[in-house]
Amino acid sequence: MSKNIKQGIFGLLLVIPSFLILCFVVIIPIILAINESFKDDKGSYTLAHYFYLFTDKVSVNNITFTLKLTIISVIMVLLISYALAVYMRFSGGRLVNGIKRMYMIPMFIPSVIASYGIINMYGNHGWLSRILLLFGNDALPKIIFDYKGIILANLWFNIPFTTMLLTSALAGIPNAIIESAKDIGASRLQIFFKFILPLSYRTMWVAVTFIFMGIIGGFTAPFLIGPNSPQVLGVAMRQIFSVYQDTQLASANAVFMFILCSLMGYFYIRTMIKDDKTAH
Repeated sequence: MSKNIKQGIFGLLLVIPSFLILCFVVIIPIILAINESFKDDKGSYTLAHYFYLFTDKVSVNNITFTLKLTIISVIMVLLISYALAVYMRFSGGRLVNGIKRMYMIPMFIPSVIASYGIINMYGNHGWLSRILLLFGNDALPKIIFDYKGIILANLWFNIPFTTMLLTSALAGIPNAIIESAKDIGASRLQIFFKFILPLSYRTMWVAVTFIFMGIIGGFTAPFLIGPNSPQVLGVAMRQIFSVYQDTQLASANAVFMFILCSLMGYFYIRTMIKDDKTAH
């Protein structure tokens, strides 16, 4: 047996365990969920659950609420993270060093603990409300059990990871490019839109993809902080499954969420492939 064949067999042996785990944890559950979503109580195949998903008023409100919340959160996370990354890349001083040391901390705090921390801070009887009450102001807007609370939680959970990705991308931009642009009189906005953004937008799309998938499938924060109605799809799916015990409709919700994430992934891959072809 030749050396190349031995190396090929050894490579396959290394890949097979990961592939089997992927099959049992991801691929097989997806296939079972798709199959379950097309079945009725008698085991016959039907499109009734998908028809209900897009015609029922409560279900449509949940879908609209989830997409609106996701889009707003993605935009806000991206803007704040980009601002932080650019500031840390092209500025110095104690404030920048402090941000660099602290911005990763939320990544190491469990989502349940962070959610309860947000409730204790921004709830109707939380710390912020008590502080404002000392100054005679008791008109704290509703944050907890509202979409604003979920957006706040999404910012907390996603800004550190997105900032880390964008910071690594900006670190690869040579200082000579920025200095040359300044020498010919380019403004800060021109430098950002003509140099920084084009050189880092690939990483930006990676960040957008991960943020979108994480938020649209989120459960912990929306369950603890979000409103009773409308609900994000993850919380609604849990209620359909555990309260109403309708596994077929819950599977249809899961398949719809999977399709949304797949579309986002497809758009990202297609964009990257098109850019590679253009570059060559």
